[in-house]
Amino acid sequence: MTKPNLYSDHAYNQKNYQNGLKRSQVVVVMVPFPAQGHLNQLLHLSRLISSDNIPVHFAGTTTHNSQAKLRVHGFVPSTLSNVFFHDFEIPPFQSPPPNPNASIKFPSHLQPSFDATSHLREPIAKLLHSLSYTCNRVVVIHDTLMASVVQDFTSIQNAESYTFRSISAFASFWYSWEAMGRPFPVNDELEKDLPLLKSCFTSSFKNFISSQLEYAKFSSGNLYNSSRAIEGEFLDLLQKEPVKGNKKLWAIGPLNPIEKSDQNNKSSGRRHECLHWLDKQSPRSVIFVSFGTTTSLTDQQIIEIATGLEKSAIKFIWALRDADKGDIFSGEVRNIELPKGYENRVKERERGLVVRDWAPQLDILRHPSTGGFMSHCGWNSCMESISHGVPIAAWPMHSDQPRNCMLITKLLKIGIVVNDWECRDQLVRPSDIVNAVRRLIDSKEGAEIRRRAVELCLSVGRKSVAEGGISRMELDSFVAHISR
Repeated sequence: MTKPNLYSDHAYNQKNYQNGLKRSQVVVVMVPFPAQGHLNQLLHLSRLISSDNIPVHFAGTTTHNSQAKLRVHGFVPSTLSNVFFHDFEIPPFQSPPPNPNASIKFPSHLQPSFDATSHLREPIAKLLHSLSYTCNRVVVIHDTLMASVVQDFTSIQNAESYTFRSISAFASFWYSWEAMGRPFPVNDELEKDLPLLKSCFTSSFKNFISSQLEYAKFSSGNLYNSSRAIEGEFLDLLQKEPVKGNKKLWAIGPLNPIEKSDQNNKSSGRRHECLHWLDKQSPRSVIFVSFGTTTSLTDQQIIEIATGLEKSAIKFIWALRDADKGDIFSGEVRNIELPKGYENRVKERERGLVVRDWAPQLDILRHPSTGGFMSHCGWNSCMESISHGVPIAAWPMHSDQPRNCMLITKLLKIGIVVNDWECRDQLVRPSDIVNAVRRLIDSKEGAEIRRRAVELCLSVGRKSVAEGGISRMELDSFVAHISR
């Protein structure tokens, strides 16, 4: 894969940066964690903050900045004219392929790239000091897992930091509450059904998390890619002492664009093949299948999914890719094999489409022919699905996903479970796939779930992010706070 040449006009960026300084004496430095679901959310946030005439500096490794820019979707690149990318070279790190047969589905092969972020501390400190000389205030917004990297802001008098939580408020609350020894009573029924953390993370990643938490005390507040229309109860719990810790909180999601972008116009030559295919299908008749960028399934499980999708008689788009490597531009990518003739057969019979390149997930979810989403329940995917009223067939794989699954299926009731977390080590059979797909797309139960999903979308979508909407007001509140 070739690294993109987007946003590479340095002179153009510098000109816009100088104009940005004239408009505002506040600058934001965005420091994302190097995994796609994290990079994407902070790139969306950069777009939103920069639209308020605040220059935003997106700081990361050359490799991961290139990844974020290559995969940007939902808005056109010209909207990033006030975002300035700082591509820092770091020592080479190992980028092994994912292991689909690993006993724990957490992407342990990415750990070298996570550990390598420690090399960003020095260049980011230099960037912060440089900006501090020309601006009244330097505002650092960093991923939870990058707290140690930005720690040197504390030595800069006119700098302050805010933690971006890339997971749901639901998952975040329970993590904090458990870590604090369950300091106050919560809903007993929820606690009883809460998925245990066993097999959610590797021990190495748990240690990595712990190494970041000791720097959390330096943050002045927390930002969530969520809305009070979705998680009001848990956002309120996060504001209770001692969980709050005297920190401010803003729920500013959904960060992903709600409206269609110019590049999604049907006349655009860049429009993906799968969208043309969706144009020919009936409303709400297609299920989109995608397990994100950190899931690697076994060959046998892929065959079972393929068989089940075909047998279901429900039309589908399947984004079939292996998990990302630490450096997506290096080395070979696993060739995932399907039964001989499968892809041509389902395409020729207008039964389904297998997409092996980067699928335009937002465009697929907002398309009127899409009626459901079989998903791993990564929070990025959950928010994109919720904001477009698409119900979810939930199949969690690792990390916060089992708890997001609980939020989606048991609390919000806008989805069904494909494979229960307690059965995570069992092979999901074609009959399970058939049952899940038909329940969601072609049953009375599915119609009721879809009705709830659409109702929630109306509250979370355009209404919440429009001027005067609950999420827009929280974003405006944050911008006013850092511009004070």
